[in-house]
Amino acid sequence: MKIAIPKEIRPGETRVAASPEVVKKLSGFGFDVAVEKGAGEAANITDAEFKEAGATIAKDAAATYKNADMVLKIQRPVTEGAKGKNELSLMKKGAVVVASMAALSQKKDIQAMAKAGITAFAMELMPRITRAQSMDILSSQSNLAGYKAVLDGAAEYGSAFPMMMTAAGTVPPARVFIMGVGVAGLQAIATAKRLGAIVTATDVRPATKEQVESLGGKFLEVDAEMEKDAQTEGGYAKEMPKEYFKKQKEVVSEHIKNQDIVITTALIPGRPAPVLVTEDMVKTMKHGSVIVDLAVEAGGNCPLSQLGKVVVKHGVTLVGHDNVPGRLAKDTSTLFAKNLFNFLSPHVDEEKKTLNFDWEDETVTGTLLCRDGQVVHPMLTGGK
Repeated sequence: MKIAIPKEIRPGETRVAASPEVVKKLSGFGFDVAVEKGAGEAANITDAEFKEAGATIAKDAAATYKNADMVLKIQRPVTEGAKGKNELSLMKKGAVVVASMAALSQKKDIQAMAKAGITAFAMELMPRITRAQSMDILSSQSNLAGYKAVLDGAAEYGSAFPMMMTAAGTVPPARVFIMGVGVAGLQAIATAKRLGAIVTATDVRPATKEQVESLGGKFLEVDAEMEKDAQTEGGYAKEMPKEYFKKQKEVVSEHIKNQDIVITTALIPGRPAPVLVTEDMVKTMKHGSVIVDLAVEAGGNCPLSQLGKVVVKHGVTLVGHDNVPGRLAKDTSTLFAKNLFNFLSPHVDEEKKTLNFDWEDETVTGTLLCRDGQVVHPMLTGGK
């Protein structure tokens, strides 16, 4: 069985879907692992490291994909363009592709994969169940994104984070406000606290209050009654009613005036990011304060954020880096690769040296997009 690890070709993608550790484990199962030349270069993982781990270094994309039974990627395959840039055209019919697919927003690409006879798994749809935690790419990537968001904010902020008592006077601590307390938000809280900031945070899910306080932050509550029903069974935030956002706007508007750095992380799967910081709020913020918008790729939690840019509006710096996990490519690649391995390893048939998926397994049914020429995931077919 051949497993292909191609070089990512989408603009700005620096990660690679394998690590030497995972390649070694896959090779140990008896699989042939082909890594495209330079696939790990942007993540500071060399061809020599992959080769030493047991991979074959393929000279180009065509050689990488040729006769591959399985393809491991960071982002979904490119489905349009000339041969070589259209990754589907390089795959054999029946190949299995495992990646982050942006399935809920890129349905056209999923349909193209089904038409090409590809069996595709979307790792971002991994069920939020205990045994799948080690397979959860959203958590592994968001964790490092939350950390990097604080560093990006600190880099743009013109003052120090911790309180400093010096002979010349006292430097006050920075005030950091985290909006959205998922994995990224929690890591942002922890990182900002380590740097010495005064940290507050808010989220629609009341269960996060205890988590915020356990990290030394202070929870900003909006409406305890409405927040009782703010979480899905899968642990994601629900879209809240208009009345909630009206009240949230009032509470946040008052709080945000005194903040130095605001980090927004709120996302709703398959929908545009909710607007949390309006232009009017930005106008009230202190000159020189910073907003880091981690939801900018989904439209942004602040309408003034610009994807891939750092801009200044009304005296406030708005940081809108795209692909924040890719800004820590070596670590995020290593974790992503381990997520993929943890997903695949329970289905390895070591005797036959192949993969034999349990099609009833919850992690399989929860992530399977298309099979046998058909789109099958219920979230894409109108099912529940």
